[in-house]
Amino acid sequence: MSDVLAKAVEALNEKMGSDGFDGIIKVEIEGEGCIMIDENGARAEDGDADCTLTADAETFQGMLTGDVNPTSAFMSGGLKVDGDMSAAMKLGAVLS
Repeated sequence: MSDVLAKAVEALNEKMGSDGFDGIIKVEIEGEGCIMIDENGARAEDGDADCTLTADAETFQGMLTGDVNPTSAFMSGGLKVDGDMSAAMKLGAVLS
């Protein structure tokens, strides 16, 4: 697992706490790999999801640190969403 994925998984799990996530989201970090987020938390893995978010490593890292607003990233094309938009919005609330 790349350092980018490892740090992202750790940061996501810290933000979600022990509650996990209601739904299944896949995050594709271009050039790095995938993260699955569900009721068990976040882990570096690829699989089927209700919603897939795709971004480059810099954009995703910015969303994790709060430097990049997920809605702004989506509107500017830096974040692509495929699937259930309401699941993406729930994750956006977790990241805020």
